[in-house]
Amino acid sequence: MSVLCSVSVFAQRSDSIANNAKYKRIVKTPQIKGDVPSYKPSYMPGSSFNPNNSVVSSNKQNGKQDKILSVMRVYPNPVDDQINLTIRLERESNLTIKIMDLLGNEVVTLSNERLSAGEQTKTFTIPNRLNSGIYFLRFVAGSETVVKRISVL
Repeated sequence: MSVLCSVSVFAQRSDSIANNAKYKRIVKTPQIKGDVPSYKPSYMPGSSFNPNNSVVSSNKQNGKQDKILSVMRVYPNPVDDQINLTIRLERESNLTIKIMDLLGNEVVTLSNERLSAGEQTKTFTIPNRLNSGIYFLRFVAGSETVVKRISVL
């Protein structure tokens, strides 16, 4: 005797059922919670930039810092064999003048002496071992540094 069944059977792969169970649909976006203050720059337009707002190392008068060193002129530029420097010191201090290459390496020390206050003109001979190119003059007086660019022929 035979029994006829009219039941439809659909086959489904067993691994597809397992894969669907692994993946969940995220309905809402995860929120990152934390106490992070918003960034407020300490620099305001129209004021001088000071990276260490809490520490000021120089004297201030009328909102300006006292400068020890002012480099008035560097001539001739481009330089061939001799360079003239006009500098102004506000008070007596040690002055170091060095020639640096583009990478910041010291090439020549032109001067390392104690100078009196006032405006002075110095003349230095450029050594022959300097190749033609761009160099920097670094003036250091106390804790103050001034850098000027020169071209050597």
